[in-house]
Amino acid sequence: MDYKIFKQQVSKIKDLTLPGESSHYKMMPATRLEELKKENLEKREPRKAGVMALFYPNSKGQTFILLILRKTYKGVHSNQIAFPGGKEEKEDATILDTALRETYEEVGVPEDKIEVVKPITKVYIPPSNFQVQPFIGLYENEEPFVLQESEVEEVVEVSLTDFMDDTKIVEEDLRTSYAKIIRVPAFKLNGYVVWGATAMMLSEIKELLKKVL
Repeated sequence: MDYKIFKQQVSKIKDLTLPGESSHYKMMPATRLEELKKENLEKREPRKAGVMALFYPNSKGQTFILLILRKTYKGVHSNQIAFPGGKEEKEDATILDTALRETYEEVGVPEDKIEVVKPITKVYIPPSNFQVQPFIGLYENEEPFVLQESEVEEVVEVSLTDFMDDTKIVEEDLRTSYAKIIRVPAFKLNGYVVWGATAMMLSEIKELLKKVL
């Protein structure tokens, strides 16, 4: 889709009610759903994080959404597909500031170049005890992304057409940090399997976009 048209249409989601957890459940493994029902988030005192779902035009003016492949490291989110973003720091006045700062640090997009459309529903991640606040943002600058080499292996630029294609939703058997092998619903995008919290956020974004595009 032409980015100029997308930008006009996507502004309509500001007035929409968020689908919330019902959209998350569609991309949640059954075992994780059972775990969440038993969780008491207040007792867990989760750490906070902010991420940015960034839509932008490619060189031909077509709409893309930005994902990143995280580096391989000793941690539960090693080598996973994610949105740019990260944990809240003391200097962040708000969780939006966290998302904007981390997006700049990880992919080089200046904070003042992002037009924030809307925050969407928070997602709790049991393995790392993070509660993540996602935001939908627009970025019109065509400057190349600059990767934070210590954190980001590569950028994954997904066309809006592929993202909105229902055939890109699959089921995969994966080895996870909290189960040996588990069947999970996932997005298959640019050859990558996108599952877990990122897939849950993508599911809500997709439901919102279906209502306005």
